[in-house]
Amino acid sequence: MIQGNYFRDNDDMVQVFKSLVDWKEIIEVYEHGFKDAADYKKTGNERYASAPSSIEEALDMYESILDSAGDLMGTYVAPRSAEMDKIGLKYDNGKVIFPQAQVDCYNTLRDAGLQPMAISRKYGGLGLPVTAQSLLCEISARADAAFCLAFGNINIVDIVERYGSEEICEQWIPDIAAGKYSAAMALTEPNYGSDLPNVQTKAEKGADGVWRLTGTKRFITHACGYDKAPSIILTLARTGSPTSGARGLSFFIVQGKDIHVASIEKKMGLHCSPTCEVVFDNAPGQMIGEEGFGLVKYSMGMMNSARITIAAQSLGIAEGAYREAKKYASERVQFGKTIDKIPAVKKMLDRMEREQAATRMLVLEASRAVDLYIWKREQLKHEGKTDREIKADPTIRRWEKLADLFTPMAKYYASESCVKIAYDAVQVHGGAGYTEEYDVARIYRDARITTIYEGTTQLQVVAAIGGIVAGMSAAGNLREYVNQEFAQMKPSPELKRLFDLFSGIVDGYKAIESSDEKGMVAFETVESATRFLMGMLMERSVSKLSGAEAEHRKKLCRDFNLDSLAILEGTSVRMKEKPAA
Repeated sequence: MIQGNYFRDNDDMVQVFKSLVDWKEIIEVYEHGFKDAADYKKTGNERYASAPSSIEEALDMYESILDSAGDLMGTYVAPRSAEMDKIGLKYDNGKVIFPQAQVDCYNTLRDAGLQPMAISRKYGGLGLPVTAQSLLCEISARADAAFCLAFGNINIVDIVERYGSEEICEQWIPDIAAGKYSAAMALTEPNYGSDLPNVQTKAEKGADGVWRLTGTKRFITHACGYDKAPSIILTLARTGSPTSGARGLSFFIVQGKDIHVASIEKKMGLHCSPTCEVVFDNAPGQMIGEEGFGLVKYSMGMMNSARITIAAQSLGIAEGAYREAKKYASERVQFGKTIDKIPAVKKMLDRMEREQAATRMLVLEASRAVDLYIWKREQLKHEGKTDREIKADPTIRRWEKLADLFTPMAKYYASESCVKIAYDAVQVHGGAGYTEEYDVARIYRDARITTIYEGTTQLQVVAAIGGIVAGMSAAGNLREYVNQEFAQMKPSPELKRLFDLFSGIVDGYKAIESSDEKGMVAFETVESATRFLMGMLMERSVSKLSGAEAEHRKKLCRDFNLDSLAILEGTSVRMKEKPAA
């Protein structure tokens, strides 16, 4: 793997961080008037010692964290990726054994205090908004996709922080933030993958008042814990009758010591990420929140964060693939010149670059939407507002709807792009790329999962299509968002044409009467919306730059929009034909 500081050596990421993210709006809603800094002055509580007291201090802190992570990931983790992948995991009677190189990486990042990115300072975390978390996740995934999962898994407990009692939060989250525990999420069962309303793992409350869980969960990442850090498993289980559906499910904390890891999957990629089958046999659990809200409120409440995480991971894997391909092409000589000078290869590398730049804008806009509704909601909650008042707040309603749309779009597009870029990176390497001598072989294997876990591409399309159609109505929130963006920029003729094509495609979709026939063109409709959105975000970003930076980005933007015009023109033609179910 190429070594270096994976934040500093990524010019586009640095440019995005310094010039293209509106940190002011995010920091103002996230820091709640810099309450943590005020609490530190008042109480001297060391958990708040690093809390910023201004927008400038917050930005300095975020940049310092990204810089530190970039250095460790690029100079310590990345050089060990091949070794970790080659050795892999070993399973022995319920225990999973990790390669020593991976244990060393984990301990180094833990000791550096870089893991608890999503955990608030109140419980010993770094306290980063989702937008900063996305950049950090991308950096770690570029170093090693499997290690990225180990590095970040503890951050799923932010759902406990949002919905758990103060007693449970204090009991678990500080120790999790300190790296004393690993964390896992147990939703999927052998017979119920995405069909979560029908999961059958049951939870029964005994005479002693303790809930006990019985059942089997499958595809549970890090249910085995991590080396000397035992797992805490956030588990979806049925407290209602076997046929009670989504409303019969509740959410629990179960300790890893109380379950049995029956096996780990032998996978195509992610060889150092344990994917476990877990058996619960009267395992004691602590309920999170209210009974019956495990799926409809708590698990579903994690969906946007989960989608963003995988979108950012996909972006990081693709960045690694692109960098390796670019380096190889600049060194490999054929026909008297390096192959990056050959038009067919240059075309591939140029496409990778603009896809990465545009996808990064999409992932960060989705992150922004999540930030602007989650933290506004938390702010109103701290102010004593009722749930009804919070739900009625127009700012929260607007950004929550946009987050519910942008996150499946980001997850779908970033993961599909990741697989394509990894594919092309192998192609640039030629026959050498098909061997394990080069890192692109591992990257290609690791990339393939991104379109599958945390909801397949097809499920992301289902999640997005309704928001696109409703959002593009006369008073829809997506149309309002686009109109506001257009009013603040000078959209190019290409972007205007894209919007007209996209609008026509949505109208064509709505005109189809058969639900089966609509299903046949749902992907193309979501793709059209996503490509248009990315083009708009790229054009918006150009206006924030100047000089050579602006000119380079303008070219990336125009070429991306030309690609999109070809795609949407084709889709527009097909939409005029009756789709075959």
